[in-house]
Amino acid sequence: MKALIVHAHSESDSFVAAMRDAAVAALIAQGAEIAQSDLYAMGFNPVLSPADFGSRKNEAHLTYALEQRYNYDAGTLAPDIVAEIEKVLAADLIVFTFPVFWFSVPAILKGWIDRVFISGPFYGGRRVYGAGPLKGKKALAAFSLGGREHMFGPGSIHGELETGMLRHFFQGALGYVGCDVLEPFVAWHTPYVTHDARVAMLDALGGYVAGWGSLPVLPMPDLTRFDDSFAPKG
Repeated sequence: MKALIVHAHSESDSFVAAMRDAAVAALIAQGAEIAQSDLYAMGFNPVLSPADFGSRKNEAHLTYALEQRYNYDAGTLAPDIVAEIEKVLAADLIVFTFPVFWFSVPAILKGWIDRVFISGPFYGGRRVYGAGPLKGKKALAAFSLGGREHMFGPGSIHGELETGMLRHFFQGALGYVGCDVLEPFVAWHTPYVTHDARVAMLDALGGYVAGWGSLPVLPMPDLTRFDDSFAPKG
């Protein structure tokens, strides 16, 4: 089994880095082949721009998604993007480790998605969700946040987590390209808990990742309920 770890935290001694290490250890213990994208350590450029393209299908006007597809097929996409695409396409399991910032993923991770999840090999036309090109791959997020568990869920102050605050990530990115999105591991209230509590979280995460093959999958839109234009049937 091949796993890709996409890590988005600037500090090597952070709790999120320890989460990443716990996930890696659990996967290695299962005999997995590990590739990593440590986005801050790589100095990954999260800002899409015309410089991503070595050639242009349309010199007069930039339509980024169309140029992604054209340059990928032409072999003229920026090398740093191509390297990440190859890692994703080779992986059976993609694990994301990050802290939640302002109801979202860190900007560097959002930029990684913007530049790497390109039109063509990742999505296009009706090739989304259950028909997405990454169908068969699993995606698992393990992230930290400052809030307490009771702040999330139906009727809670922040609302739902997976289907609310982070829906753009779980459905709008990972599910959209066809991944089976596994129920995430959440490290609650991490800046404020004791050292022993953090150690217990890391132990729990190791077991969680070790059992990735039997984790629940988050529901995604069922394409059979929509017509060719994605309008609801009936």
